[in-house]
This record gives sequence, structure tokens and C-alpha cells, in this order.
Amino acid sequence: MISIKRTRDLYLKLFLSTFSISAFTFGGGYVIIPLMRKKYVEKLKWIEEKEMLNFVAIAQSAPGPIAVNASVLVGYKIAGVLGALVTAFGTVLPPLLVMSAVFLLYASFRDNPVVNAAMLGMRVGVAAVLIDVVITMTKGIVKEKNILSLIIMIVAFIAVYFFNVHIFVILAVSAALGVFATLYKSKQKGGAVK
Repeated sequence: MISIKRTRDLYLKLFLSTFSISAFTFGGGYVIIPLMRKKYVEKLKWIEEKEMLNFVAIAQSAPGPIAVNASVLVGYKIAGVLGALVTAFGTVLPPLLVMSAVFLLYASFRDNPVVNAAMLGMRVGVAAVLIDVVITMTKGIVKEKNILSLIIMIVAFIAVYFFNVHIFVILAVSAALGVFATLYKSKQKGGAVK
């Protein structure tokens, strides 16, 4: 049985880790994912690599911001419903504080060339982090040697980038293919879907 002190320490660690990741991340949800991966998979070893990739897929397809969705999944996995609430609060609080400050100081920030230059520099950093996410996720798919996942990834990229297909269509088709593939594999093995 977990003692109260250890439970409080766990919740505090969950809150502080999601708060710090969210506080020092610029560029949206996709940027926070590799930082969460490094924290929870590599450093703390609370979650396995494949499980984190599954969390990212679920977070993308669920309504709402991907950073909050992923944090909720991680928190729930580690500490149940209360853990999910703690990680969600830790993820939402920094942007809320920053946006409140920006709202109060908007007039002075709006035309400041230094702030505009800093924001431009952050875009470059965000692009680099997104490239890291794509490479890491692609390595995971290639390592699994799952041809269907690789084909879906390539076709989804082509459909979005070249043909501007709406992301909802991509998600719906990918989900349908995933369900079909799972049912087909289950039928081939002669067992029930687990």
C-alpha cells in the first residue's frame, strides 16, 4: 500500500514535471510530445516507448489540445483519475498565466521589434523540434516493421501536404484501416479481438 507522503510526492512530481514542460515549451502540442517522451520514457522510465506513441495517436484523435490530451493520458496511466487531473492542471496553468500577462501588456508588446524578433526565432526552434518528433515516430514505425502503418503514414503526408485533405478525413480513414487490420489479423489467428 502506498503511503500518503509517497502519494503526495508522486502527484507533486507529476504536477511539477508537466508544469515545467508546458512552461518552457513554445509552439503548441506537437512540440511538447518529445519533451514528455524524454521525461517519462527516458528519464523517469514510467512509460514504455510504444505506449507513448499510442498516447500520441490517441491524443491527436481526441478533441481538444494534443498537449493536454497527452498529459491526461500520462497522468492517468501513472496515478489514475487524480493523476490525470493533476497533469492536466500542470499543462494548462503556464499558458494561462502567460496569456493573462500578454493580455495585460499587449499594447507594449504589439509593436516591439525585439519581441517580434524573439518570436521569429522561436518559430525556427519549433520547426526543429517538430522535425525531431517526425524522425522519432518514423523510427518507431520502421523498427516495428509494420508495413500498413508505414503506408498510412506516407499516404497521410502526401494527402495533407500535396492535396490539402482535411485532417478529419485522414484520421477517419486511418482509424477504419486500423480496425480492419486488427479484425483481419484476429480472424487469421482464429481468435477473438483483445
